[in-house]
Amino acid sequence: MNTIGIIANPASGKDIRRLVSHATVVDNNEKVNIVKRIILAAQGAGVEKVYIMPDTFIIGYKVVEELTTSKELQIPVEILNMKIDGSVRDTIRATEIMEEKSIRCIVVLGGDGTSRAVAKSITCTPLISVSTGTNNVYPEMIEGTVVGMAAAAISTHMCDMDETCTRDKRIEIYKDGNLVDIALVDCVISKQTYIGSRAIWKSADIQKVVVSRAHPASIGFSSIVGVKLLVKPEDDYGASINVNSGENELMAPIAAGTMEAVRVSEPIKHKLGELFSLEMPYNGIIALDGEREIPFKKNQIFQFKITRDGPYRVNIRKTLESAQEKGFFIR
Repeated sequence: MNTIGIIANPASGKDIRRLVSHATVVDNNEKVNIVKRIILAAQGAGVEKVYIMPDTFIIGYKVVEELTTSKELQIPVEILNMKIDGSVRDTIRATEIMEEKSIRCIVVLGGDGTSRAVAKSITCTPLISVSTGTNNVYPEMIEGTVVGMAAAAISTHMCDMDETCTRDKRIEIYKDGNLVDIALVDCVISKQTYIGSRAIWKSADIQKVVVSRAHPASIGFSSIVGVKLLVKPEDDYGASINVNSGENELMAPIAAGTMEAVRVSEPIKHKLGELFSLEMPYNGIIALDGEREIPFKKNQIFQFKITRDGPYRVNIRKTLESAQEKGFFIR
């Protein structure tokens, strides 16, 4: 059966960075509208069933109710039968269930943190990541209708998967030889010692940034590398840079509407699979894709490795171009 899954994070775009910058707000009502457009485009393009993660804002139930009332819904939409607690565990579990059901394409609405949560349990299912968060380096800002068409092209196999999907990079964090966690975009070593609101936003507390990708147009801490060194998704390397030390002073867009002067060293490239270590000079915390996750103590040693074991990401434009060549839009 031609199926797609949708994971919409109701908490995305609500962290402290909203209060200290001028970031775009995508509220939960708009997420409902985006999901409706995805489903309507997908059903019109050949998808036979949609699965949706349950959430605390009941986005999926609202979508089904409104599309049923308007008599636009023509295919079954199933809300996953799972317990939720309003945490990142909901996203991780929903991804696992969708893979167990062999869903052919997963669409996730959120920011970098939501995509990272999906990446912790996804294996080979093609992923489309839609930006509705605060810092959005990994997700793309795409119209829901286009997302639905692309997901349908993947689900119905009406495109060349080898040309339209690529395996992304990720940063792996190890302690005592064991994998502790991952990041898709950046890993930030910070002097902050508490998790608090989770989002990290003060550059003065940062010692080092490790990235899998970096570009001046990427808002967030990966841009500290990006304004000095480009690291593209297709490059077989990542990079790291020391922050608040070194001889270079750069201007970087560390948050929406915020250009900040940052003193840095020269960035160092790291080849895929290269394991490098860092002994922590103080108590602090490691932030992954903008969220504080791993507390550490002085003199603890962590290892980092950049690999190409991230999600199997869908290139929207290439997917629709390939589908068009195969007659996807002909009826």
